[in-house]
Amino acid sequence: MKAYIRGISALSPQRSFRNNRIPDEPVVTDNNRFRCIEPTYTDYLNPVMARRMGRIIKMGVAAAAEALKDANVEMPGAITAGSALGCLGDTEKFLTSVIRDDEQFLTPTHFIQSLQNTVSAQIALQLKCNNHNFTFVHKGFSFESAVLDAIMMLDENETDDILVGGLDEMTDHNHLIYNRLGIWRDQMATSAALYKHPAKGTIAGEGAAFFVIGTKPGSHDYGILKEVKTFFSPTTDELKASIDQILISHQIRKEEMVMLWGMNGDVSNDSVYRVLIDQFPGMASGAFKHWCGEYQTSSAFALWLGAVILFENRMHQNTLIAGECPDQINSVLICNNYENNFSLSLLTKK
Repeated sequence: MKAYIRGISALSPQRSFRNNRIPDEPVVTDNNRFRCIEPTYTDYLNPVMARRMGRIIKMGVAAAAEALKDANVEMPGAITAGSALGCLGDTEKFLTSVIRDDEQFLTPTHFIQSLQNTVSAQIALQLKCNNHNFTFVHKGFSFESAVLDAIMMLDENETDDILVGGLDEMTDHNHLIYNRLGIWRDQMATSAALYKHPAKGTIAGEGAAFFVIGTKPGSHDYGILKEVKTFFSPTTDELKASIDQILISHQIRKEEMVMLWGMNGDVSNDSVYRVLIDQFPGMASGAFKHWCGEYQTSSAFALWLGAVILFENRMHQNTLIAGECPDQINSVLICNNYENNFSLSLLTKK
């Protein structure tokens, strides 16, 4: 399996949009919620159309457009996306109108736009793309499922230059419900100190990240995606064995690699990562959820960050949690989870 990452784009709580580089000054929050820094959507959409679209749809359309522009690709061979919650904002608006209007005088717009595949469909409509179009809804595996679908098409030579992304939004209602369940932190210093003070709960996040991947190298590839694996509720030993197997099979030198762990500051979530970090002494270990928050498809942001780390051959000191950043970074291995859904993704330069 070898997929060249030819174009990337991430709309996130960081200043990452139209800026595929490691931010010099990361954005921090002093509460338990991150919100995306959004662009002017009329740069990508007709103003009338933009006014009627849900927020996550506009985020996805904009991120996809910038990824295609970065790869210098006008028409993707296929579109695959992963979203656990889909257009949650439009779903809430529709259900609210059902209750408020006593199930009468309902407009269909919010219902039509509430489906998970609305984002990839709108991207296709904007591009007039009639190629393969699929959205995966698989909780913490949503983005990885979309990536694996794209890789299988590349391996079978079905098409090239595939647009693949992961996106989810955090609405006020959803944030409130999760807060009542004790998912978010009660008290926060700042997100920059998330891992220095482990406690119960984490930071809510959201984002939309898209990539253009293909079988042929381009003029400014960000890296090569060589491995994507998923695990449901694995033991620490099983994760350790899988990481060792990836390092051996791809001949990865530990002194030339960076690990990005899916730590989110919650003591119960991070215990497995702290054990794994101890089992790889001296290896450069970083984290990313203090930059984007916790959400089902945060691994898409992690892949964006990993691609930028490879391309720039550096990582921000704020992301480093153990070890020292190597002078030469030739590979990045991402280990992420959302609840019991774990995944491993390997990026290399060669």
